[in-house]
Amino acid sequence: MALEQKLSLKLSQRLVMTPSLQQAIKLLQLSRLELGETLAQEILENPLLDVDGPLEETEGVEKEGGADTGDIPAEPLTPVEPDPGTVSGTVDEGPKDDPTEAYAEIDVEAFFSDYLADSRPEGPSMAARDPEIGNSLENTLTESPGLFEYLEWQIHLMDCPVDLLSVCEFILGNLDEDGFLRATDEEIITGTGAEPGPVEKALEIIRSLDPAGVGTRTLQGCFLIQLDRLKREMDEDDSKSLELLAQAQVLVDSHWDDFLHQRWATVATALECEISEIKPILEVIHRLDTRPGRRFQHSNNMFIEPDVTLKKVNGDYVISLNDDGLPRLKLNHAYSRMLAGSGLDPKVNNYLKDKMRSALWLMKSIDQRQRTIYKVAESIVSFQKGFLDDGIEHLKPMVLRQVAEDIGMHESTISRVVSNKYMDTPRGLFPMKFFFHSGVDSAKGGAVSSLVVKEKIKKMIESEDDNKPLSDSKIMKTLQREGVRLARRTVAKYREELGIPSSDKRKTLF
Repeated sequence: MALEQKLSLKLSQRLVMTPSLQQAIKLLQLSRLELGETLAQEILENPLLDVDGPLEETEGVEKEGGADTGDIPAEPLTPVEPDPGTVSGTVDEGPKDDPTEAYAEIDVEAFFSDYLADSRPEGPSMAARDPEIGNSLENTLTESPGLFEYLEWQIHLMDCPVDLLSVCEFILGNLDEDGFLRATDEEIITGTGAEPGPVEKALEIIRSLDPAGVGTRTLQGCFLIQLDRLKREMDEDDSKSLELLAQAQVLVDSHWDDFLHQRWATVATALECEISEIKPILEVIHRLDTRPGRRFQHSNNMFIEPDVTLKKVNGDYVISLNDDGLPRLKLNHAYSRMLAGSGLDPKVNNYLKDKMRSALWLMKSIDQRQRTIYKVAESIVSFQKGFLDDGIEHLKPMVLRQVAEDIGMHESTISRVVSNKYMDTPRGLFPMKFFFHSGVDSAKGGAVSSLVVKEKIKKMIESEDDNKPLSDSKIMKTLQREGVRLARRTVAKYREELGIPSSDKRKTLF
């Protein structure tokens, strides 16, 4: 078969993801904080973009910078005649300051008295303070020590052997935020190159530190160390407390599985006591710390600024977009006039045109982003007006397709809009994704929101008898009587999503 070249015409449609279109899609899914950072970066990189500030400030800058002086008529400068009475041939500069006299007036000893310890037996006065002035800024800790720093300080304070110091620090580096060791002995040996004997000694050192229970791998081991520490610190004359601690040690050490599964009859037989006598022992165990490193966790409060604010005015909900902190973009007039003029170098002209197109597309994308967010929020309000008026019981199941069909956009666009964005409503602050969830069939017709079903399950469990907790089957039957068609495994799935244990673990005898 011979090869030959031919020319042919073909008509087709395709979507090309240009850089500008990619930028518009990216802007749509950014949060307010990320959008502010992106705009700040664009302003730095594009000289044709400028920030639209207050009118008075803008006018002041233009007059001082001289950018718009083309319309102002230039006036001839009139030379100012010097006054012969005040100006002589030699300028009188006034008395010169003597630096030695200026330093002589400073009481150096008083100025540095807070840092010198010559006249005070207690040493430097950085920790001391004047009660009238209050705490000094230098004496304020910027950050509290964490668990690692606190344990490392104890190791150096107790004069740990040099050959074990690196092993101890390696173990400290493998503790999680709760104080539990997440590395095996083999991993410690491999990571430090130490022998098994020194590793065991290092583990003993770590587990002897404060808080009690750090360095263990299981909750059982953590409890045993805490009980042993309490027993050694207990007064020997308090025989009753010592006996309870001893029984608690036996329970945790030898009957841990029975304790977890609440097999109290087996526990009472092993401890040779009545079931009612187990309660004081359990109270001792309940006072132990399940997470010894928790006190060193410094959780900072995270503040969320909503992207959409919803207010009820005269029975109607008014939607407003939160633009606080976002720069208002405008085109730089000086570069715009340069581009409109003639005589520019071709390279400069092409550069300015490219930046002009980029700036206009960015401003258009920002405006389109705000309009799309407003449309989506308006559609959510129309679908979930019952929830906004009467609460969670009236929340309707809703999917992205419903909003997409309502505002005439694609589901992927709606998904990008609701990601990383929050809506402040009279019912509270919610992620915009909160309003999108599946539904459960109802005998009354239609569907019930899965969040409403979860709320019903939660309320049932909160009001149950602790001695006779509701099983998943009983919860399923109760919901079916209310018209909610739900399987038992679905009830179990919702209960686990709520973080609620099963009925046998919720049962209490005391």
